[in-house]
Amino acid sequence: MRTISVRTIMLLSGGIVALLGLMGMGCAQNADEYNRNGPTLRVMTFNLEDIRSEDLERLDHPRLLAAAAKIQELRPDILLLNEIAFDAPDGQNAGRFVESFLSRPMSESLDPIRYSTFMAPSNTGVSSGYDLNRDGLIVTDLPIIPESGPGGTPGEQTPSGRAYGNDSWGFGMFEGHYAFALLVREGLTIKKEDVRTFQNYKWKDLTDPRPPVDPETGRSWYSDDVWTQFPLSSKSHWDVPVELKDGFVVHILASHPTPAAFDGPEMRNRLRNRAEIKFWGDYISGIPKQDDSGAESAFPIDAAFIVMGDLNADPDEGSAIDDPVGTFLLSNARINSSFTPIAVSADLPEFDTLDPDDTAAWGMRVDYVLPSIHFEITGGVVDRSLTPGFVRVSDHFPVYLDLRIW
Repeated sequence: MRTISVRTIMLLSGGIVALLGLMGMGCAQNADEYNRNGPTLRVMTFNLEDIRSEDLERLDHPRLLAAAAKIQELRPDILLLNEIAFDAPDGQNAGRFVESFLSRPMSESLDPIRYSTFMAPSNTGVSSGYDLNRDGLIVTDLPIIPESGPGGTPGEQTPSGRAYGNDSWGFGMFEGHYAFALLVREGLTIKKEDVRTFQNYKWKDLTDPRPPVDPETGRSWYSDDVWTQFPLSSKSHWDVPVELKDGFVVHILASHPTPAAFDGPEMRNRLRNRAEIKFWGDYISGIPKQDDSGAESAFPIDAAFIVMGDLNADPDEGSAIDDPVGTFLLSNARINSSFTPIAVSADLPEFDTLDPDDTAAWGMRVDYVLPSIHFEITGGVVDRSLTPGFVRVSDHFPVYLDLRIW
């Protein structure tokens, strides 16, 4: 039987009381009321929309200049970047972005900002050797990858690229495509020796994994051979402990589940999206998981954490199955889900077809920063504004919360 400490009981009971008090705020405490000088910790997720190694070699890359300007403007303490390629073997692209862009001022009114970084391998573009989409072809030959456009727009997906990606363990036109990176400001420490990654955790090992089924035959969509090898994560799942200036440790639980789309009636992507989000619900509830080192352990019941990233599921709309964000995260008693970040009123007319909480230009809330009940949420924004003089970075907007430890 697990022993729960007095401190844990106090955290849980205090968090519930705080949540009851905060529930009345909902979206009312919006960005227009936010006090920039008050918060202790700003935590942000930002999907950059397909940044590749060659993009980082262009010091005049328009979208990267704009991304750096936005980051220098918002100045997050902890930042997760989705869709920045992992460059094997050592994953230096996040460091290159810091050195080449964030470490130099993007305008006279913006100051440089320094970060330490963490990247790890991704399942994207890793050939499975199987016909995963069951189109009769096993595609293992790397496609020719179109270059980024002259304005920095991502290189387009091609039929051969999609064919290769659809037979990879995670969709990508090359190994490491669409990966992600964690950046933390100077003064904070990534405890790299304590990081846990779950790139190789198997879908079958999840509680209630819900494998896809061929609707015509009623049998599993994947053969036994494929199913026993199939990784849960389309990229990876990370537990990255970050030590704050006062010694307090917060675990960044980062992932980027596959979109709940681009499949057929078997719903293989939608079910995988559900499974990838459910993983975090299980993890923070203390269900033991085996990580990539082979160690199996349970997440401490009193540990502080922040679930963050592009989860590719909206709790109110879209094609996600079982509302995985709401079911496994927003309703979890360990998460402070009392506050929903929204766009500031000045930015609403520019995207008048979007809901205030939509984080993607195509009309859904998919990007999240979800802190544990250890944190008070003092503000937060879906930032749709353009930094003066810069182009729009992505089809996603940066999303941040300002947090204070209870």
